[in-house]
Amino acid sequence: MHSGVIIAGGRSTRFGETDKALADLAGTPMIRRVADRIDDIVGELIVNCRPEQTDPIREAMAGYSLPVSYAEDEVPDRGPVAGIRNGLDAASGEFAFVVACDMPFVDPALVAYLFDSVAGHEAAVPRLDSEWFQTTQAVYHADAMAAACDDAFERENPRILDPLETLDYTVIEEAELEAVTDLDSFENVNTRAELEAAADRLRE
Repeated sequence: MHSGVIIAGGRSTRFGETDKALADLAGTPMIRRVADRIDDIVGELIVNCRPEQTDPIREAMAGYSLPVSYAEDEVPDRGPVAGIRNGLDAASGEFAFVVACDMPFVDPALVAYLFDSVAGHEAAVPRLDSEWFQTTQAVYHADAMAAACDDAFERENPRILDPLETLDYTVIEEAELEAVTDLDSFENVNTRAELEAAADRLRE
């Protein structure tokens, strides 16, 4: 069984005071839109969030087709390395797809391709423009990446790439990605204006 991990614990300061994960996106909470995109590919879902987010996110996920568990950040605001670590630590599957809660156009075909591509490796990570790693739309060996994140915290303010660089990872370059998916899969929603633009697309 493969696992899915949604990272939702960030503060989203560019979005405003409300929780971006729960923002109404064309009638559906954004985190639910992300979850619905991957439910045919994974067998369970883990949501990483702050403790105060759990109940409202649980409500947003009511009726979801897969088992959902919550990996809360005991120490909030430690950044994406902590979020990925906590989510992966709660995963039951050997491999897990990690995605940010603000990526409502994530392509299930890409997710399936990443799971296929990770065979023989500890991670499969897209890279755009030959330099930009998409670490929050990638597949990881859950135990290996969680341990690498723990090791990264031995250094002050670890970068998101620090744990990845200690793994045996394969890179899916942009040309290969374009043969599998529309690069809109990597679009994220950071502001209210971007939320409205995304909603317009979904209503078309």
